Amino acid sequence: MEQELPGGARLIVGVDESPASRWALAWAIGAARLHRMALVAVHVSRAPVHPFPEALPVQHAVRAGEEARCAEVITAAFEDVAGGVPDDLTTAAIGRVGDPGYHLVDLAGEGDLLVLGRGRRGLFSRIFLPSTSMYCARHARTTVVIVQQPAAPDDPELSGDRGRRSWGRRHP
Repeated sequence: MEQELPGGARLIVGVDESPASRWALAWAIGAARLHRMALVAVHVSRAPVHPFPEALPVQHAVRAGEEARCAEVITAAFEDVAGGVPDDLTTAAIGRVGDPGYHLVDLAGEGDLLVLGRGRRGLFSRIFLPSTSMYCARHARTTVVIVQQPAAPDDPELSGDRGRRSWGRRHP
């Protein structure tokens, strides 16, 4: 699933199934409208890929299946956020297989705006999966916007105790 990239300044947004990605897509749609930029939605599947997919027929089928799944993920994200792909924007959908950070940085050139969502990650995820947003912030040649997923209203981090240690609290 590879569409022709629009010319000029583009707003490239990374899309996956996470809630943080939905917030990033919503922000990107608003920014694309405000700045009259083309919107490029990118989903990169982390499926294991053989370096020479032509050598193994099974790898070609896996790659084709993952690229088709990329289209489904992007379509579902637009449906959730905006009720479909906005008609008033020039949009493109790109699906790739491999490392998300590498492909997002590769697509974003000078003058583009790269938008990513950042959600809460558990210990297991932080240890075994690298942070795509941190990779892009370090390696991108363009401006990177990282949209933080808002906390739930009943989340204790919203109270004034965030960042304080128990030994540093003042008791009335």
